[in-house]
Formats: sequence, C-alpha cells, structure tokens
Amino acid sequence: MTEITPDRGASRHKYEDFEGLRERAVALRREGLSRRQIRDRIHVDNNDILNRLLEGEPPPEWTKRPNAKDDLREKARELRLKGLTYDQIQLELGCSKSSISLWVRDLPKPERRTREEASAIARRGWEATLRRRDVERQQTKQAATDAVGDLSDRELFLLGVGLYWAEGAKCKPYRPQERVDFVNSDPNMITVYLAWLRLLGVLPERLRFHVSIHETADVPAAERFWADLTGADAAAFGKTTLKRHNPRTNRKNVSETYHGCLLVRVQQGADLYRRIEGTWYGIVLSARRSDH
Repeated sequence: MTEITPDRGASRHKYEDFEGLRERAVALRREGLSRRQIRDRIHVDNNDILNRLLEGEPPPEWTKRPNAKDDLREKARELRLKGLTYDQIQLELGCSKSSISLWVRDLPKPERRTREEASAIARRGWEATLRRRDVERQQTKQAATDAVGDLSDRELFLLGVGLYWAEGAKCKPYRPQERVDFVNSDPNMITVYLAWLRLLGVLPERLRFHVSIHETADVPAAERFWADLTGADAAAFGKTTLKRHNPRTNRKNVSETYHGCLLVRVQQGADLYRRIEGTWYGIVLSARRSDH
C-alpha cells in the first residue's frame, strides 16, 4: 500500500505567494491607498484575505470619516469629570446612556452626592433640556411662519369663511336671524377677521363693536386695547358688557394680557351672511369630492 504524504513544496509555494502579496498590499497601504484601491491593484476580492494582508497597518488619514458624535463624546467626558451621572449627562446632551457608557467608562466614577446636591444637578439638567426643547419649538414655529408668505385674495377669502363659520354667529331653525356677528378674545383672530371684511368691501361705517369682560378686570384698559387694535372711533363702540364675578370660580385669565372678548357686528349684513353660508357649503362639497 502506497502512503500518501502532504506536498510540502506546494504549501511553501502558497506561503511565499501570500507573503509576496502581503508585501505589495502593505506597500500600497503605506503609499496612502484605500482598501478599494488596493483590492483593485492586487486583484483580491475576498475581504477576509484582504484583512489578513493588511493586518496591523493603520488606514491613511484621508480615509477616516469624521464622527458626528465626537463633540458629544467630548462633552460627555467633560460632564463626567465634573461628577455627573449617566442620567444627568443624558438630560444635558440628549444622547443614549449606552453611548455615554462607552464614552466615559475609562473615567473614575463620581463620588456619591447628597440628596440636595443631586437634586440641584438634576434641576440644571432638566432646565437645559427645557431650553433645548424651547429652541426647537421656536425654530419649528418660525419655519412654519416663513412658509406662509403672502396670501392671495382667494386664500384670504376662503380662510375668512372658515374662520367665520367656526367662530361667528349662524342662522338656526329656532333662531332664523341672518346676522354677521363675530366674537373672539384672540387679538390675532380679530385682526385677520377685519382684514377679511375689508377684502369683501365692508366699509368701516357698517361695523359696530362691543367689549365683553369680567367686572373684576381692568375694564377701561380693555376698552382702550380693542379701540387701538381696531382703529375704530369711540362712537363705533357700544356699551361694554360686564360678566359678574363668581367667587367660587377659579379664573385663569387674570394676567395683563386678558382683555375680554370683542364682538364685531356688520350692520345690514343679511346678504353677506348668505354669501358666507353658501361659500362654506361650497367648501364642504369640494372637500367631499376630493375624497372620491
């Protein structure tokens, strides 16, 4: 029986080929080539073999991608050295605790703090979070404001119809009055509504105003506020309606920004009311058609 022995010459040949290939790969790496460039030069498509060929050779600086979290990592380490816990660092930076753990695990643990110290740090962290959230809210609002741009006459017209139908007086079967009355406490709503009336050609002489406010509020100041906002003459304002104070009611609207409500009435507005109602139902029909 013939004994079969390994071909030591073939193994040595493969080893020499590998070493030669590794020398070429390392030389190319040191010239500053990327892994893809080296792979194309020496025709090695297997990543495992390429890893063995380049083992121990650092990549050139130009191939290293910047880490978006480098700044967060440095801040996390600074906060850890100041004695903050993972929870506090998370509140401050808004990143995950698992990432914080990887970034600061080589640093010494902070000393245990008293309850008062821990509470003070937690408050500072929460305040930072609130400030960051407020900035995000303001940025979102500002972007939405800028996106509106200038309204066309048609856009303002349709907006005003929707605004009136949400907040204005409407004709009911039990009260068949076709009156154009609009009541609101929001000065911005009143501003938009008056701009809409001007678009419709409603003259200032046809407008009458009535303030409604709690009797415990600053009534003269509220009357001046609405007069300044509307730009109307004092003669256009009727008698202010005072709401009686109920001691059992805990009112929230007691700040300086409370000016009560303003009723804006269009005299001889029956025809205008019919136009508003007809347009509103046209909007409803259009919305229904768009669903099909």
